[in-house]
Amino acid sequence: MPSRNRSSRAGQTIVEFPLLYVGILLPLTFGIVYAAQMYWVWNSMVEFTRQGARYAATHCWQTDTSNVITYMQGNVPLTVDIAQFQNGQATINVNYYQRDPSSGVLNPFTCDGDCTSNCVPDTVTITISGYQFSHFVGFLKLPPVVMPEFLTTMPIESNGCDPELNVCNP
Repeated sequence: MPSRNRSSRAGQTIVEFPLLYVGILLPLTFGIVYAAQMYWVWNSMVEFTRQGARYAATHCWQTDTSNVITYMQGNVPLTVDIAQFQNGQATINVNYYQRDPSSGVLNPFTCDGDCTSNCVPDTVTITISGYQFSHFVGFLKLPPVVMPEFLTTMPIESNGCDPELNVCNP
Protein backbone atom coordinates (compact mmCIF):
# COMPACT_ATOMS: atom_id res chain seq x y z
CA MET A 1 0.00 0.00 0.00
CA PRO A 2 2.71 2.58 0.71
CA SER A 3 3.80 2.53 -2.94
CA ARG A 4 0.31 3.46 -4.06
CA ASN A 5 0.15 6.45 -1.72
CA ARG A 6 3.52 7.67 -2.96
CA SER A 7 2.48 7.53 -6.64
CA SER A 8 -0.72 9.45 -5.96
CA ARG A 9 1.31 12.21 -4.27
CA ALA A 10 3.64 12.38 -7.26
CA GLY A 11 0.62 12.83 -9.51
CA GLN A 12 -0.66 15.58 -7.27
CA THR A 13 2.71 17.36 -7.48
CA ILE A 14 2.69 17.09 -11.26
CA VAL A 15 -0.66 18.90 -11.31
CA GLU A 16 0.11 21.48 -8.59
CA PHE A 17 3.44 22.72 -9.98
CA PRO A 18 2.09 23.92 -13.37
CA LEU A 19 -0.83 25.62 -11.60
CA LEU A 20 1.57 27.35 -9.20
CA TYR A 21 3.92 28.29 -12.05
CA VAL A 22 1.21 29.71 -14.33
CA GLY A 23 -0.80 31.31 -11.53
CA ILE A 24 1.96 32.81 -9.38
CA LEU A 25 5.56 32.43 -10.54
CA LEU A 26 5.15 33.49 -14.18
CA PRO A 27 3.07 36.64 -13.45
CA LEU A 28 5.44 37.55 -10.61
CA THR A 29 8.44 37.22 -12.94
CA PHE A 30 6.78 39.36 -15.63
CA GLY A 31 5.82 41.94 -12.98
CA ILE A 32 9.40 42.21 -11.75
CA VAL A 33 10.74 42.60 -15.30
CA TYR A 34 8.07 45.23 -16.07
CA ALA A 35 8.76 47.23 -12.92
CA ALA A 36 12.54 47.10 -13.48
CA GLN A 37 12.19 48.25 -17.09
CA MET A 38 9.86 51.12 -16.12
CA TYR A 39 12.26 52.19 -13.34
CA TRP A 40 15.14 52.16 -15.84
CA VAL A 41 13.17 54.28 -18.30
CA TRP A 42 12.13 56.65 -15.50
CA ASN A 43 15.77 57.23 -14.53
CA SER A 44 16.71 57.69 -18.19
CA MET A 45 14.03 60.36 -18.62
CA VAL A 46 15.18 62.21 -15.49
CA GLU A 47 18.77 62.21 -16.75
CA PHE A 48 17.58 63.20 -20.24
CA THR A 49 15.88 66.35 -18.89
CA ARG A 50 18.99 67.19 -16.86
CA GLN A 51 21.17 66.78 -19.94
CA GLY A 52 18.89 69.08 -21.93
CA ALA A 53 18.89 71.69 -19.16
CA ARG A 54 22.71 71.56 -19.00
CA TYR A 55 22.87 72.09 -22.75
CA ALA A 56 20.44 75.01 -22.57
CA ALA A 57 22.34 76.58 -19.66
CA THR A 58 25.62 76.57 -21.55
CA HIS A 59 24.45 77.44 -25.07
CA CYS A 60 22.98 80.49 -26.67
CA TRP A 61 19.40 81.53 -25.92
CA GLN A 62 17.18 81.56 -29.00
CA THR A 63 13.60 82.80 -29.11
CA ASP A 64 12.32 79.63 -30.79
CA THR A 65 14.47 77.32 -28.58
CA SER A 66 15.18 75.22 -31.68
CA ASN A 67 18.83 74.66 -30.77
CA VAL A 68 17.93 72.94 -27.48
CA ILE A 69 15.03 70.93 -28.92
CA THR A 70 17.14 69.76 -31.88
CA TYR A 71 19.93 68.73 -29.51
CA MET A 72 17.55 66.82 -27.25
CA GLN A 73 15.74 65.06 -30.11
CA GLY A 74 19.12 63.95 -31.43
CA ASN A 75 20.20 62.60 -28.03
CA VAL A 76 17.16 60.67 -26.78
CA PRO A 77 18.36 57.75 -24.62
CA LEU A 78 18.17 54.34 -26.24
CA THR A 79 15.98 53.06 -23.41
CA VAL A 80 13.22 55.48 -24.34
CA ASP A 81 10.88 55.17 -27.32
CA ILE A 82 12.62 57.58 -29.69
CA ALA A 83 9.70 57.64 -32.12
CA GLN A 84 7.51 59.42 -29.55
CA PHE A 85 9.96 62.34 -29.55
CA GLN A 86 10.31 62.40 -33.31
CA ASN A 87 6.58 62.32 -34.15
CA GLY A 88 5.66 64.86 -31.46
CA GLN A 89 3.68 62.60 -29.13
CA ALA A 90 6.15 63.36 -26.32
CA THR A 91 6.91 67.07 -26.23
CA ILE A 92 9.98 68.95 -25.08
CA ASN A 93 9.30 72.44 -23.72
CA VAL A 94 12.09 74.94 -23.07
CA ASN A 95 11.36 78.06 -21.01
CA TYR A 96 13.83 80.78 -20.08
CA TYR A 97 13.33 83.10 -17.11
CA GLN A 98 14.83 86.30 -15.77
CA ARG A 99 14.87 87.40 -12.15
CA ASP A 100 13.16 90.67 -11.29
CA PRO A 101 15.85 92.61 -9.38
CA SER A 102 13.39 94.32 -7.03
CA SER A 103 11.23 91.33 -6.02
CA GLY A 104 13.40 88.32 -6.92
CA VAL A 105 10.48 86.73 -8.78
CA LEU A 106 11.24 84.77 -11.95
CA ASN A 107 9.44 86.11 -15.02
CA PRO A 108 9.46 84.77 -18.57
CA PHE A 109 12.59 85.98 -20.33
CA THR A 110 12.28 88.56 -23.09
CA CYS A 111 15.01 90.31 -25.00
CA ASP A 112 15.03 92.50 -28.05
CA GLY A 113 17.54 91.20 -30.53
CA ASP A 114 19.76 88.22 -30.94
CA CYS A 115 21.79 86.27 -28.47
CA THR A 116 24.56 88.51 -27.17
CA SER A 117 26.30 88.87 -23.83
CA ASN A 118 23.79 91.67 -23.08
CA CYS A 119 20.85 89.35 -23.66
CA VAL A 120 21.27 86.41 -21.26
CA PRO A 121 18.45 84.83 -19.19
CA ASP A 122 18.92 83.82 -15.54
CA THR A 123 17.44 80.30 -15.53
CA VAL A 124 16.12 77.66 -17.92
CA THR A 125 13.43 75.03 -17.37
CA ILE A 126 13.12 71.89 -19.51
CA THR A 127 9.85 69.97 -19.35
CA ILE A 128 9.09 66.66 -21.06
CA SER A 129 5.42 65.75 -21.19
CA GLY A 130 3.20 63.28 -22.99
CA TYR A 131 5.62 60.33 -22.85
CA GLN A 132 3.90 56.93 -22.65
CA PHE A 133 5.75 53.82 -21.51
CA SER A 134 4.57 50.98 -23.73
CA HIS A 135 7.51 48.60 -24.19
CA PHE A 136 6.40 45.62 -22.14
CA VAL A 137 2.68 46.36 -21.85
CA GLY A 138 2.29 46.30 -25.64
CA PHE A 139 3.32 42.65 -25.60
CA LEU A 140 0.53 41.90 -23.14
CA LYS A 141 -2.00 44.03 -25.08
CA LEU A 142 -2.39 46.44 -22.16
CA PRO A 143 -2.73 50.22 -22.52
CA PRO A 144 0.50 52.24 -22.16
CA VAL A 145 1.44 53.87 -18.88
CA VAL A 146 1.35 57.67 -19.15
CA MET A 147 4.42 59.01 -17.39
CA PRO A 148 4.19 62.27 -15.44
CA GLU A 149 5.97 65.41 -16.59
CA PHE A 150 9.72 65.43 -16.13
CA LEU A 151 11.00 68.89 -15.20
CA THR A 152 14.48 70.30 -14.56
CA THR A 153 15.42 73.91 -13.82
CA MET A 154 19.01 75.15 -13.90
CA PRO A 155 20.70 78.54 -13.62
CA ILE A 156 22.36 79.83 -16.75
CA GLU A 157 26.08 79.21 -16.47
CA SER A 158 27.68 80.89 -19.43
CA ASN A 159 25.04 80.71 -22.13
CA GLY A 160 27.86 80.16 -24.61
CA CYS A 161 28.63 83.88 -24.70
CA ASP A 162 32.02 85.52 -24.97
CA PRO A 163 31.63 88.93 -23.28
CA GLU A 164 34.82 90.29 -24.86
CA LEU A 165 33.72 89.60 -28.43
CA ASN A 166 30.00 89.99 -27.59
CA VAL A 167 29.08 86.84 -29.53
CA CYS A 168 27.40 83.61 -28.51
CA ASN A 169 27.75 80.05 -29.75
CA PRO A 170 24.52 78.28 -30.66
